[in-house]
Amino acid sequence: MNLPNILTLFRLLLIPVFILLFFSNVPDNLFYSIMVFLIAGLTDILDGYLARKYSLITKLGIVLDPLADKLMILTVLSCLVIKNYISLWILIIISIKELSMIFFGIILYNKNTIIPSNKLGKLTTILFYLSIFTLTINIKLGTYLIYLSVISALIAFVNYFILYYKNKQLLGNNDKSVQK
Repeated sequence: MNLPNILTLFRLLLIPVFILLFFSNVPDNLFYSIMVFLIAGLTDILDGYLARKYSLITKLGIVLDPLADKLMILTVLSCLVIKNYISLWILIIISIKELSMIFFGIILYNKNTIIPSNKLGKLTTILFYLSIFTLTINIKLGTYLIYLSVISALIAFVNYFILYYKNKQLLGNNDKSVQK
């Protein structure tokens, strides 16, 4: 297990920490939970940087990194819905998108096929981190940024399916679009 994968696992462990802080009675719990969320975002950037710079990209990391991102985003959005910071429809749309991506990712992984995250997917993740952070400072601006994040997520979702089908056609429908 290399350092980028360890950082990704650490990010997964931050999910229950976020939940505990978010719903705790600790003074400034929102601030502390958002700090955990931002630390998760920084580890995401760091693990990607280290993996690329030192050629530590692994099949496990290609699968686990976006899974950690998806689970963190879904957790945070769920918590925000529970406390009425955002509307339920945002969580529903993003949940359908993210759970579909996880489901199809597992199917492709079992077929030894991986479509790694791309710039549009990464931009969407950054937008969600920015919008959720902004929401805690300025609800109106944060809400608009969340709407933008939802639109970006839907565009990224369509883009991933286009990439999958293009690769599938190029390789004669043998489900080997990107092998790692």
